[in-house]
Amino acid sequence: MSFPVPSTCYVVLAAVVVVYAQRHSQDSHTQYAQLGKDVTLQCGSVDRDAFVTWTANNTDLDASHLNGSWLVLRHVDLSHSGLYSCYEGSSWHLKYRVNLRVGTPPKEPVLMCRSNNYPNGFYCSWHLPSPTYIPDTFNITVKHDSKEIVCEKDASPKNRCYIRYLHLFSTKKYKVTLTVTNALGRNSTTISFDEFAIVKPDPPENVVAKPIPNNPRRLLVTWQYPSTWPDPDSFPLKFFLRYRPLIIDYWQHVELSDGTSHVVTDAYAGKEYIIQVAAKDNEIGTWSDWSVAVHATPWTEEPKHLTTEAQGTVKLTSPLFTSAGALGQFQETTTSSTSAFVVPATTKADETDRQANCGAAAISWVVVPVLVAFGIHFI
Repeated sequence: MSFPVPSTCYVVLAAVVVVYAQRHSQDSHTQYAQLGKDVTLQCGSVDRDAFVTWTANNTDLDASHLNGSWLVLRHVDLSHSGLYSCYEGSSWHLKYRVNLRVGTPPKEPVLMCRSNNYPNGFYCSWHLPSPTYIPDTFNITVKHDSKEIVCEKDASPKNRCYIRYLHLFSTKKYKVTLTVTNALGRNSTTISFDEFAIVKPDPPENVVAKPIPNNPRRLLVTWQYPSTWPDPDSFPLKFFLRYRPLIIDYWQHVELSDGTSHVVTDAYAGKEYIIQVAAKDNEIGTWSDWSVAVHATPWTEEPKHLTTEAQGTVKLTSPLFTSAGALGQFQETTTSSTSAFVVPATTKADETDRQANCGAAAISWVVVPVLVAFGIHFI
């Protein structure tokens, strides 16, 4: 059964739809504000004295922030970023909408250029020393002998581009300028260098360290050229190896002019070692970063376990007294690997004591009569 809907309901519903459409149909603008500064937002073309209401991210703002129809924000921080809307009159007619972005002007960018695949080319990368919190635009120019060279931008990462060498072994310097710009300001930096100074290989790859059997103080370390180094035959690398036991902070170093292996001969037996390798062109450039650290422990002999069979004989001797009380010969006792000291027989010791006591009593019976006779003689 259906009920008729009063016309007043349609009117109220239509009004709600109109208000909603008005509050969300206005195109928004973008305004940038510097961190820590005061910001004033104007309500579009509305008169300064008009009655308005402001919202921030759909939350009503207190009228204390208003100066007429303008919205004033003091000492803005990052939390002030958001969508601000201005409504005129009690009907909440949307008049203006602005997206406020709080940020900072860019500081001088950090620029670095390096050739990890000499002699093919080099790349330049950059970053800001601190974030600006708003969009930044970077522009880089590369010149060699007053001629501008194209810097091919990488898809990822975006803060890097690649330059191909036009002339090898050139004595002319490269000049690279990077400019960064955003809505609040701009900054730039420039560096100059020759092609040899920026050669820096990537670290050696597949570093492996392992013990050498029957050598308790040796470790064999092997590695491979970095895969980005294009021509090892024409441009060979030399290597720098460092190693130390985990219990000591002091590194030991070995520089190797060629080859991709080395035997450590002075390792501490049984101690775990940490090992890394770096690389450098034989003639030009600088050392690479250290490779990923690997760990190894020198060979140790397996402990030998005793068998359950007798491992030999042990001879123990113990003094035995003769029946006359004198010190007799030593008795030898042969035992297996589980031997015990043989205690002298207690029966013979008791017998000796009894014989000694009897001897002492006999002497006393002889001495007493002699003393009595001697005393009578003098009387």
